[in-house]
Amino acid sequence: MHGRSQNTIKLIAGNSHPELCDAIAAKLGITVARVKAFQYTNQETAVAVGESVRDEDVYIIQTGCGEDSINDFLMELLITINACRVASARRITAVIPTFPYARQDKKDKSRAPITAKLIANLLQTAGCDHVITMDLHASQIQGFFRAPVDNLYAEPLVLRYIREHYDKNEIIMVSPDAGGAKRVASLADKLDIQFALIHKERQKANEISRMVLVGDVTDKICLLIDDMADTCGTLTKAADILLDHNAKKVVCMVTHGIFSGNAIERLNKSKLDKVICTNSLPIQEKVDQCKKLEVMDIAPTLAEAIRRLHNGESVSYLFTYVPE
Repeated sequence: MHGRSQNTIKLIAGNSHPELCDAIAAKLGITVARVKAFQYTNQETAVAVGESVRDEDVYIIQTGCGEDSINDFLMELLITINACRVASARRITAVIPTFPYARQDKKDKSRAPITAKLIANLLQTAGCDHVITMDLHASQIQGFFRAPVDNLYAEPLVLRYIREHYDKNEIIMVSPDAGGAKRVASLADKLDIQFALIHKERQKANEISRMVLVGDVTDKICLLIDDMADTCGTLTKAADILLDHNAKKVVCMVTHGIFSGNAIERLNKSKLDKVICTNSLPIQEKVDQCKKLEVMDIAPTLAEAIRRLHNGESVSYLFTYVPE
């Protein structure tokens, strides 16, 4: 596959999500490059580049995941970028479907670090020329980089799923917090349906004290929309409140299914009808544990973004359409 230049795409799989990399490679009709990250016995990460990347377009697939290994995967990504930079790659793009530390994007209390900015600096120092990510927790993170950032959206996938599975007269969009209201309003607008909002008051992080519903959900199928599901405390409480207000059933749609701690157990016990998320994180093991989980595949979107970037084409097509 050749674009304007005669260099080829080199796709490198990080250890965080090799299945996603294989799916992207299959879509692009190429093989994954022979580059492997491994750990020495003292837990130091090393990278072995098994083929030439000189003057090539390199794409490294690494997602921000793992309760124990998120920092290992981040370090692995940085070292892999640097290995390719030292091996004279022409352009290095980090494909990070779930951006690590994205929730630490502002000083919301005194002496709080802005860790998302630190990650941006680390990626650029390592030698990253471009970043592709998906549904950033806060879109201003793009401004933390000097390099270009393509923040793709799961919205076209979500819209397609809703149109295929639901009658628009039966559904209402619901945002589980004020922060996601803009995202939900945009979806509701495109589908020409109503939306509701749950206002929550927090005492401390990850603990919610009170939730208030704004909007009428009587006899509607509620579609709870969020960018990530972590401990699932907010989503399960939101489902209870919506059903208390006479909703017919509650379906949750999130981009990044983190499901840390006892989230799966919580989902199994919850009143949520189903939870739909993308495979931006390795999810198969959790799907096996929870019958309510359903997965939307983002590999075609990422593959098309890589192809377009490599060929110097516009990526904005992907903000509206789902590639096959």
